[in-house]
Amino acid sequence: MHSHHRTREARETFELGQTLSHRLRPGDVVALYGELGAGKTELVKGICAGLRVQGHIASTSFILINEYPFQYGDKHSKVYHVDLYRLKSASELFGLGLDEYLSGDGICLIEWAERAKSLLPAKRYDVFLKLGDEENSRIITIAEVSEVSV
Repeated sequence: MHSHHRTREARETFELGQTLSHRLRPGDVVALYGELGAGKTELVKGICAGLRVQGHIASTSFILINEYPFQYGDKHSKVYHVDLYRLKSASELFGLGLDEYLSGDGICLIEWAERAKSLLPAKRYDVFLKLGDEENSRIITIAEVSEVSV
């Protein structure tokens, strides 16, 4: 399943994230792709708002992984916000324990996901963000992926 969206300002990208959050369940992985400034963090903020995460959602560029608790029904869960922008090599992924987050029971949101392509689960959401032709516009494609091994 693919959906295509055009946003014209940061607020619309945030709102798209809120809408996407309604599809997400603990254990889901959202892989975000796009150049610097394409709106990945704004979309993550919208997802977190839609999940009713409390507190400030920051870009994780200097921390790599932030954990945010949220309530899912009558259970406690976490959003794992991962930003791989500062990674210099794929070998650094193993030191982060990213595989544990990916197979955990929280919702894992990964910015710069192309840097962890080999670790991503077969079932995930791929979100591609591109700068649009107009100032502040974005073209966003959301794909529900379920790769099957043969």
